[in-house]
Amino acid sequence: MTELSPVASHMAREVAEIPEALGRQVTETAAAQAALGRRLRDMDPTVVVTIARGSSDHAALYLKHLVETRLGLPCCSIGPSVASVYGTALRLKGGVAVTISQSGGSPDLLAMQRAARAGGALTIAIVNDVASPIASEADVLLPLCSGREISVAATKTMVASLFASAALVGAWSEDAALNQAVAALPDRLSDMASIPDEIVSWVAAQGSLYTIGRGPTFAAAAEAALKLKETSAIHAEAFSSAEVLHGPTGLIVDDFPVLCFMAEDAARAGMNATRDKLTGMGARCASFDRRLGDRFGVSIADCGHPLLAPLAMLQSFYALAERVAQRRGRNPDVPPHLQKVTQTL
Repeated sequence: MTELSPVASHMAREVAEIPEALGRQVTETAAAQAALGRRLRDMDPTVVVTIARGSSDHAALYLKHLVETRLGLPCCSIGPSVASVYGTALRLKGGVAVTISQSGGSPDLLAMQRAARAGGALTIAIVNDVASPIASEADVLLPLCSGREISVAATKTMVASLFASAALVGAWSEDAALNQAVAALPDRLSDMASIPDEIVSWVAAQGSLYTIGRGPTFAAAAEAALKLKETSAIHAEAFSSAEVLHGPTGLIVDDFPVLCFMAEDAARAGMNATRDKLTGMGARCASFDRRLGDRFGVSIADCGHPLLAPLAMLQSFYALAERVAQRRGRNPDVPPHLQKVTQTL
């Protein structure tokens, strides 16, 4: 199981609860996922839009990759202010709108979901609080089944959101290999490797760094950058491993830190090449990778499918981030200026 810090935080406990939360989701939502998959195949939508903010929007970025690569459908995130601030009527007849939210109570997300439904979209809510307005007003509810999450930093609900997204696309596309890997994932994540203290000390010493990913792991890189800001006051920026080779390399100096969330699919070769180029520029790269070998980084669990690798990466990264926060003298559960539920319009 995930190792806890000497003074265990809620964040550390909730990271340790990830496998159990995913197991509940398998048990409690398998039938609903299968029924929704059949409904979506019959419906044959031409577009998918997502509605989310913060960590949930990173889950939506992961869903976008799955929908576009596995189903061949365009998928985009719609800014909630389109409805909540500007009151725009949407034309989404024959489309699908997926809202991803932990609390299910943010007014702007609710307004956007209502606008999508009024515009003709089938609305799907991936939500932890099943009694929330977003959950109750959606056409289809896919609960995260994560239980209570106390720490401001979302961890188990975030991984559960990615898990629900993978299960949704697996059921929709009738991808047997993905569906089998989804069902087996809770057990695969139950024995996470410990985080090397060398990595904790190295990240804790940084004031600024890059995170990079590609394909399914770009969402993990984006989430990692947010969590380092949130829990540890480290300025982190996330880039695709393709985009980082443009303007961002202008900041690379000797020992510039980069966290690499290594893809396991067709994007891996390109990520390897980018990591080598960054290293050649003087950067020090630490990798989250199932095939770490003797490289500097964190070894992650084998998820049984390349598309599920980001879930193991985030499980390990969250354990790292919790320890980094404590090493820097911060309480990871209560970051300054932040609240568990953010009410935006």
